[in-house]
Amino acid sequence: MSFLLGLVVTMGCMLGGFAALGGHLIVLWQPWEFVIILGSALGTFIVANPTKVILDTGKSIAQAVLDKVPKRRDYLDVLGLLHALLREIRSKARNEVELHIDSPSESAIFNAFPGVLKNAEMTAFICDYCRLYIIGNVRTFEIENLMDEEISAIKYDRLKPYHALTAVGDGLPALGIVAAVLGVIKAMGALDQSPELLGGLIGAAMVGTFAGIFVSYGIVTPLAFKVKVARTKECHVYLIVKQTLLAFMNGALPQVAIEHGRKSIPSHDRPSIDEVESEAMNGAAKGAA
Repeated sequence: MSFLLGLVVTMGCMLGGFAALGGHLIVLWQPWEFVIILGSALGTFIVANPTKVILDTGKSIAQAVLDKVPKRRDYLDVLGLLHALLREIRSKARNEVELHIDSPSESAIFNAFPGVLKNAEMTAFICDYCRLYIIGNVRTFEIENLMDEEISAIKYDRLKPYHALTAVGDGLPALGIVAAVLGVIKAMGALDQSPELLGGLIGAAMVGTFAGIFVSYGIVTPLAFKVKVARTKECHVYLIVKQTLLAFMNGALPQVAIEHGRKSIPSHDRPSIDEVESEAMNGAAKGAA
């Protein structure tokens, strides 16, 4: 919603200011200039990126515009699941714990937190490192290095749409100049026409430069940054899991370990200790049931 509001304000101020200066808005309506610019931008975007990134870019734009990012409820679910799972690891035999880790879709603990379970990559991340721990002879610093490598790889993959959109935004002003040059070439072919017609052709060509710069800095670049923010928040959940599991591997009790994870949540989204404890107890009750 904030993106759409910002876009309305930007367009309103730009077009309103132009009209207030005495400009005629109809002059800005040059559809073929926009076809040249936006079509070329789309074509270069398709050339530069594999199909997977193209599809993921559409998904990331929807995610950013609709603000589908992890929120307090999501953090509570992750911490509640981790608490229940770590209690199980601490109190049960290895073969009993492996049932939860090897088949999370059939685990009462994971099914108590469907929001986490539906994220297959997050579920695999949790299960993989819990499996490494229960195998035994784990050296925490090696696990930490492995986690850092995997999180870096996940973040790199998640931010590919951001880099793709940024590249398009950087190229749009140049594509606007291309459209303007084509318009000037057309105008040069009409030098024998009336000054009124010639002025209209040159004005239409200048719209190309305006459109390329405005679409770049007024729409695509802010949208790319919004995608980056959304995807970075999504990746931050892995850091919460990392801090919790490492604290547990270093000997902390489950309730202390999840406090390590809670403290790594940004302050404006961070649930209170009481909320986390309540969620942990509820998760333990659901898992036992």
